[in-house]
Amino acid sequence: MENNYVNILPDTDRHLREKSVDVRLPLSKKDKEVMEGLIKYVVDSRNEELAEQYHLQAASGLAAPQIGVNRNMIVVVTDEEDEEGNVEQKITALVNPKIVSYSEQYSYLSNGEGCLSVPETHEGYVPRHARITVEAYDYLAKKKVKFRARGYYAIVLQHEIDHLSGILYYDHINKVDPYHEIADAIVID
Repeated sequence: MENNYVNILPDTDRHLREKSVDVRLPLSKKDKEVMEGLIKYVVDSRNEELAEQYHLQAASGLAAPQIGVNRNMIVVVTDEEDEEGNVEQKITALVNPKIVSYSEQYSYLSNGEGCLSVPETHEGYVPRHARITVEAYDYLAKKKVKFRARGYYAIVLQHEIDHLSGILYYDHINKVDPYHEIADAIVID
């Protein structure tokens, strides 16, 4: 059975440390194919049957450099709960995303971060801004957008946007004291 998923590069690959370039709009056929590949992988990796069948690692996000394409494109998929308690999948597919403002307050995941491109475990807290404002071209809405993000969603966005600058999550971990408490930070379980 053919697996038509993108291949994820390990952190030893040079593409993950290179700075990506902006994507020209309107998107070329090739750029659309890259974005569709990113979306397909992340969405399907969150489906237990497909993940098992195609040996996909569960993901919340993926950036183009992780598949060897150094262009400013990311995908983030999170679960959002509405007022009635229904959980819905939120797909964010961004071209040329830029963080244009951020809070002074930090947040971090209590269990640390992981990455599809990083096979080894790097323990420690990864400080991220608690709230960010992002400007980008929204691939799904087909328009330029500006929006605020907080909580887990903001952390995943920052993780993926870092990939576009050749930064990996473990670059942010305190080398001397990986579990150093970050003053006034919001801890997300």
